Amino acid sequence: MNKKERIYIIGHKNPDTDSICSAIAYADIKNRTEDGNFVAKRAGQINEETEYVLERFGVRVPGYLPDAGTQVKEIDIHEIQGVSGNISVKKAWEMMREENVVTLPITSEDEKLHGIITVSDIAKSYMDAYDSSVMSQAKTKYSSIAETLDGHVIVGNEHGYFVKGRVVIGSFHPDFMEKYIHKSDLVILGNRADDQLCAIEMEASCIVVGLGAKVSKSIQKLAMDHECVIIISPHDTYTIARLINQSIPIKHLMTKENLVTFSTNDFLDDIKDVMKTHRHRDFPILNKRNKYIGTISRRNLIGSGKKKLILVDHNEKTQAVDNVDEAEILEIIDHHRLGSLETISPILFRNEPVGCTATIMYQIYHERNLDIPKEVAGILCAAIISDTLMFRSPTCTELDKKAAESLAVKAEIKIEEFARAMFKAGSNLKEKSSEEIFYQDFKKFNVEESNFGVGQINSMDADQLNEIKNQILPQLEKECEKHGIPRVYFMLTNIIEESTELLFYGDGAKELVKDAFELNEIDENSAVLPGVVSRKKQLIPRFMMALQEQI
Repeated sequence: MNKKERIYIIGHKNPDTDSICSAIAYADIKNRTEDGNFVAKRAGQINEETEYVLERFGVRVPGYLPDAGTQVKEIDIHEIQGVSGNISVKKAWEMMREENVVTLPITSEDEKLHGIITVSDIAKSYMDAYDSSVMSQAKTKYSSIAETLDGHVIVGNEHGYFVKGRVVIGSFHPDFMEKYIHKSDLVILGNRADDQLCAIEMEASCIVVGLGAKVSKSIQKLAMDHECVIIISPHDTYTIARLINQSIPIKHLMTKENLVTFSTNDFLDDIKDVMKTHRHRDFPILNKRNKYIGTISRRNLIGSGKKKLILVDHNEKTQAVDNVDEAEILEIIDHHRLGSLETISPILFRNEPVGCTATIMYQIYHERNLDIPKEVAGILCAAIISDTLMFRSPTCTELDKKAAESLAVKAEIKIEEFARAMFKAGSNLKEKSSEEIFYQDFKKFNVEESNFGVGQINSMDADQLNEIKNQILPQLEKECEKHGIPRVYFMLTNIIEESTELLFYGDGAKELVKDAFELNEIDENSAVLPGVVSRKKQLIPRFMMALQEQI
């Protein structure tokens, strides 16, 4: 495996403490035992409980990965250098041939994109070569004219610009030339002194003398007096006439309006649709500072690599990061029921009937003979306490308890004292909106073709749970059907009393609760469920059985 290849380890949306801490721990395990760059990520905003845990042990919050689709920054782009708009068409053409490209980006000194020029732009300029004043319109530099004609300036300011007049060929008798040479024209001439003298006296701004012919001192002196530039070229008149328009600065031909560009953060699925509607060969890429860094074409998208993911603490597609189907899943480490995720090829799937994914991480550390860093021991212990509700949840096993106790010693914390502080931090929701509370720990489920969502808040304070109830009840109706979910539930779990008040709303929501828990009568929008504290092991399995019986 390529050591530079990034592999993201990520938990579910609306991440809880286990989801975040297990991702951090597994990234530590992988980086210490395998080749590769393993990076812990999060699929959503962390809650107050997790924030407290990470701050308590001095661990950084993982970066946010909202979408598993492949981004431009993750594929190879053509890093062709941007060019100045002042270079000649000839020079641009030579660069295109050398780089084997059909598009050149035109940038400023600070790498801001000004425009692009393509082979077709150059070809079009040749086919439309009827305007003899195009070079002055383009404000062509005399040094560029000399360079394009493989010549040099012998009189005048080579850094000056041809800004007015036409390009004409002085191939007639001087008497006749006076009729068609205008002031400020650029005149292509041979070695006849009479022609050169006539052009200068007619106030030409520049004369180009072909075949490397020598220009007399008197003609040079007269040109200086009339501020006429003289360029000597080794080519014949025909070749000069063919080449001279190639001295035009490319900024005159470049496309600068309605440029189609992409950002390094753009997703390939999105840019494919844009590429279909624009028949360009290459598209400029801008970084987050809006500076040009390269180009991309349809060829770059063929066989482009996918994001590589390791999923922890979930295996349900509805709970996974957006566009998880676009990624390559390498592993899944979980402790929940088997869900709906599918993979293209076989993967390592470790699923154990324990109360917390962090317990599995604890096992892996020991299996690989790795010392657990103190801060990692702390966050893993916190995850186990959180997921098992300090060992009160029916999901808790002896292995969870032993792991937490061992980790607590390593982290130098007292479990009960730490748990109270952690749960207090997690249930401090005074500054949160009803919507934020609702989605703090919310998961979607699809059982027997029935979609529903379940949120949960755990607290040791009954009064606080009652306050949350008053906030959440109106929110249930707002959230129902918001994401294609016809019914929603919310668990207000009292850790001390080991019970839950279940709030619900939606079509058939009340009936499902009655059937699942065999209740005769319950309130219109809530039911008290003594002994129920686990969404995974007590609520969802009951719902599944009830839904199966309805078929």
